[in-house]
Amino acid sequence: MKYHCPKTFADAAQIAADATGVIRYLAGGTDVLVQMRAGMVTPDDMIDLKHIPGVKEIVQNADGSWTIGVAVAGAELGAHAGFCADYPGIVEGLELVGSTQVQGRATLTGNLCNGSPAADSVPAMIAAGAVAHVVGPNGARDVAVADIPVGPGKTSLTKGELISAFTIPARGAQGGDAYLRFTPRTEMDIAVVGCAVNLTLDGDRVASARVAMGAVAPTVIVMDQAADAIIGTTLDPQALDTMATIVSGAVKPISDKRGTAEFRTDIAGVLAKRAAKIAYDRAKGTK
Repeated sequence: MKYHCPKTFADAAQIAADATGVIRYLAGGTDVLVQMRAGMVTPDDMIDLKHIPGVKEIVQNADGSWTIGVAVAGAELGAHAGFCADYPGIVEGLELVGSTQVQGRATLTGNLCNGSPAADSVPAMIAAGAVAHVVGPNGARDVAVADIPVGPGKTSLTKGELISAFTIPARGAQGGDAYLRFTPRTEMDIAVVGCAVNLTLDGDRVASARVAMGAVAPTVIVMDQAADAIIGTTLDPQALDTMATIVSGAVKPISDKRGTAEFRTDIAGVLAKRAAKIAYDRAKGTK
């Protein structure tokens, strides 16, 4: 195995583009190192991104948006008071990845690029409208996080491309988000169903909303119709029930050892109602 320690993302992309075997990137390492120990993968080229300037930065930009470096760990994001105040749902998702020890290394980037439909941080990033900054051998491009996963273990990134950072839009006034998941255990487990809701208010009424469901399809599903069901409402019980019905009718789960398709379908609607209520209360400043 060849170990590479590039000092720029352009160099990292060129190394990846020139490689002819199995490539893995090292930002946190909580996935790839476990896979290597288990014999699931043996990289021909390991590209360590941790020494590139800016990869550990959490920056609020002049317009109120946030830039998150690719090597920012869950524990670091959770300790950042400003980001936690704006996007507690994204933090909730990332803080559910693994144990306390894993939190010291696990990153948003790895959780996304691993391609798991049950990734905990991905629904909240998608609900927030997060954008990934992608660098490749032919230059850079911005890609909505929602467009990165294309199937279990697969992404839309082409050969030589890698994520250099994320941008999370400005929170704005009267906004809130939340992420909830169902698991048999409270921690150290994989989501049976995950749900993220991001919304803004105009007074007491929902002005905009996005609902994203994880672990109920090959990729995270954005539920536009479910969001439409609560826009313009005060999140009254009827609106929540309508949203839950839409969510349960749109998910496409499988049955496996962690839960049946029928159970996941029912729980999806329940979590959507609960997450929406938490996001609403946060937007109101009451939670």
